[in-house]
Amino acid sequence: MVILGINYYFHDSSACLMVDGEVVVALEEERFSRDKHTRAFPENAIKQCLEFAEITVGDIDHIAVSIKPTHRWLTKTLYACRRPHKSVPFIKHELINGFFKQRRFRSWYKQTFTENQPPIHFVEHHVSHAAGSFLVSPYKKAAIMAIDGSGEWACSWIGEGRDDQVTCFNESMFPHSLGSVYEAVTEFCGFKPNYDEGKTMGLAPLGNPDTYIEQARKTVQVDDNGKLQVDLSYFSYQFWGYQRCAPKFYDTFGQPRNPDAEFETRHHDVAAAFQQVLEECGLKLANILHKRTGADYLVIAGGVALNSVMNGRILRETPFRDVYIMPAAGDNGTSIGAAAVVQHIELGKPRVAIHDNPYLGNSYSDEAIESELKRYKLPYRYCDDIARETAELLEQGSIVGWFQGRMEIGPRALGSRSIIANPAYPSMKDKINSEVKFREAYRPFAPSATVDRAAEFFDIDVEAPFMLKVCPVRKDKQAIMPAITHVDGSARLQTVRSETHPQYYRLINELGHRTGVPVVLNTSFNIQGEPVVESPRDAIRCFFSTGLDHLCIGSFVVSKQANASASGISIDAEVQKVSRSIDVGTGDAANDKSVSPNRPNRPNRIAK
Repeated sequence: MVILGINYYFHDSSACLMVDGEVVVALEEERFSRDKHTRAFPENAIKQCLEFAEITVGDIDHIAVSIKPTHRWLTKTLYACRRPHKSVPFIKHELINGFFKQRRFRSWYKQTFTENQPPIHFVEHHVSHAAGSFLVSPYKKAAIMAIDGSGEWACSWIGEGRDDQVTCFNESMFPHSLGSVYEAVTEFCGFKPNYDEGKTMGLAPLGNPDTYIEQARKTVQVDDNGKLQVDLSYFSYQFWGYQRCAPKFYDTFGQPRNPDAEFETRHHDVAAAFQQVLEECGLKLANILHKRTGADYLVIAGGVALNSVMNGRILRETPFRDVYIMPAAGDNGTSIGAAAVVQHIELGKPRVAIHDNPYLGNSYSDEAIESELKRYKLPYRYCDDIARETAELLEQGSIVGWFQGRMEIGPRALGSRSIIANPAYPSMKDKINSEVKFREAYRPFAPSATVDRAAEFFDIDVEAPFMLKVCPVRKDKQAIMPAITHVDGSARLQTVRSETHPQYYRLINELGHRTGVPVVLNTSFNIQGEPVVESPRDAIRCFFSTGLDHLCIGSFVVSKQANASASGISIDAEVQKVSRSIDVGTGDAANDKSVSPNRPNRPNRIAK
């Protein structure tokens, strides 16, 4: 049974292939189009999924789509009619945009399936989030909560999963949206709403929540049944205009920050207050669910599930033994969720696999990588043991672009497409923010630690393989890992198993042998505003446009000092030359036949 899952209606469009109940490949369109958070139809992602899995369109049995386009259309129409003076942007967003999205999908479907046409299953957006995440989780029974901005109309979904079925207790409907409130605060802080909420989360520890906490609590609340209630007098996001906050919000919290202006203490404090409110709402929802279900485990889904600080508090402060958050918890993961719903609920197939491995993307052989290095005439050297070689570079204080194995799914770099460094250097955080990532100085970096030694350095007693659970750094370890310890003493930890990423595990372990600290600073291999690199070509371009010292790609090491000495020219000149040659190259990796991804081995099945 082959199911093609697609998210094309919302941002972060993506595609996946589920074969006999197991996700064998999942890809985000942005990695190929190089348009971050793209809303474009995922044609490149679909094509690459099929090629990577060596499956043709004729092998597809079902198509699962993470949207029911006509769902609640009457509710939406009535909503617009009650607000005629505000209806123009609403109609544009909900009706005109939806029409063109559907037309694009139908056009692709007809052009692609000219003979045998597989049935299309339209799955509700929040069902794709909630039920889909449970069905690929390791739990047979779990409480479930999904929270985001909005789907077809729902903004949150709480319920329970048992075996192959899910039950919804209740949903909160637009405009009573916790995600939309946080987006409005993100805009207030001078960031891009619906994309930069992680920046707001990182900004919050710099502020004092007590300054505005009582005012912030008035804007959104959770009742005893788990329903969200927003005081809409503070907001205007419900009208789909160009501003998400209403005058009352500014009267209460002050004027918003211009994106190019410096932060004021007030902006820190507002971020801190609303981050605390978000956490309090998440905690209340989780406790309501535990009281009603008695479950030991919780599944969290939706864009708000990427708020790892909230997740960490839920883990520490509720009775749940552990929480599961899909690595692509936002809309990019709904292609997987929709496929799981079709496989297990609509088609009634039993669960046989767990989505515990985020490395579901393309990989590139040494031959393909070396071909690219030669193509751009780059001096490089081959390494018999790239993990040991990289650990030595990190020990010396180098910043390294690390490109190994299959690409991750989701927004977090998890050791395949990462920028890595030694967390022991106090100046490393500022250096990477300013010279490599070109982003705000306050932004923290995450640590990757081997799963067997993580508890020595971090106050956590469960695994965190997807970097979605913030935990305290142990007080006696904070001074020896300053580059990954945030101002509040926390870190967004990733625990690494040798079974899922042996090369990355060996690197961290080797650094631990050398320094006594088996922890690596890990951030995504990109610069601000660009998607994570996908191909060797992307990696080379990013390497030569940032302050990275070395590129460890496959079994090869490229060093800027080596390039300079070999060519006899300055680093700046070399950077310009290579970047220019890549920019005018033959196209991106999705269409570049000189760089072919490796074909996957069929993933291991989980015993029934």
